Amino acid sequence: MFADKCDYPQSEMIVRTALELGINFIDTASMYSKGACEEYLGKALQGHRDEIFIATKVLKGLDQKSITESIDESLKRLQMDYVDLYMIHWPVPGMVIKEMMTGLNQVVKDGKAKYVGCCNFPAWLLASANAVAVENGWPKLVCNQVAYNLFERGIEVEILPQAMAEGIAIMAYRPLAVGLLSGKFRQGKAFAEKSRGTTDSRVITWFTQHSDSIERFVEFAETKEVPPAELAVAWVSYSPAVTAPIIGVSSVDQLKDSSKAADIKLTPEEYKTITSMFNTDVKEEGLQLFPGLKYNFPRLRRNLFLTKKE
Repeated sequence: MFADKCDYPQSEMIVRTALELGINFIDTASMYSKGACEEYLGKALQGHRDEIFIATKVLKGLDQKSITESIDESLKRLQMDYVDLYMIHWPVPGMVIKEMMTGLNQVVKDGKAKYVGCCNFPAWLLASANAVAVENGWPKLVCNQVAYNLFERGIEVEILPQAMAEGIAIMAYRPLAVGLLSGKFRQGKAFAEKSRGTTDSRVITWFTQHSDSIERFVEFAETKEVPPAELAVAWVSYSPAVTAPIIGVSSVDQLKDSSKAADIKLTPEEYKTITSMFNTDVKEEGLQLFPGLKYNFPRLRRNLFLTKKE
């Protein structure tokens, strides 16, 4: 949101408030606001660098030269000597895994990042990259940043079980499903002018498909006397495989409200009730409860606790 929906004074106030609230992890990327987001963040954190775990992402290609150039450009904008976590933003067709891992290894070797990770990687690609890292004695990818909410649940099939088994940190972005789970979009209520509902095809499509479920969800939040947005974030955080939800805010009030989600502890029954409101589970024929097929393959690969990381 910085340098997009927030000018610098507002961005600085959000950062200061985050520190006061005890938030110690900020995620950004060089592509946000064409680099200005990193600039705003770096300026706002002057004198507070040691209080914050900073993550940013590769902007250019996935070859070694592009990765090492990208980190230097980010560090200049952030006014920092290093970031705590440096991530590949998206996989690309034809990427060469060893070349990518060579570049990330160089970044850590040069002291410009403490850890490396990825965003939007399927489980098999993350595993392949880490196999290359182990083979060469390089730093492994320690995290996967992925979309996760009550609509987008594909990561439950392979990515979350992998995270549990291998100790991969999962940062979940889009926990409010582009605002649809915030309570702002209701049946029989016109979308506000200039809202995402009038411009974002995801809002229009998901609301058309799931408006009944959204309505039940909002009503359930009202019975619990908590804002729907906080409940949606709490649902994401409930999974033991999720390390942290990512909240994007454009005002101090929004930040204060969103941070309250950390205090909501759902019971297993509440989690099950909310989940069952949405017909969004990844469907597989083999997942049906056929007699004698208790351990069919889809059930096994969704099980978060088949193994423990020693």
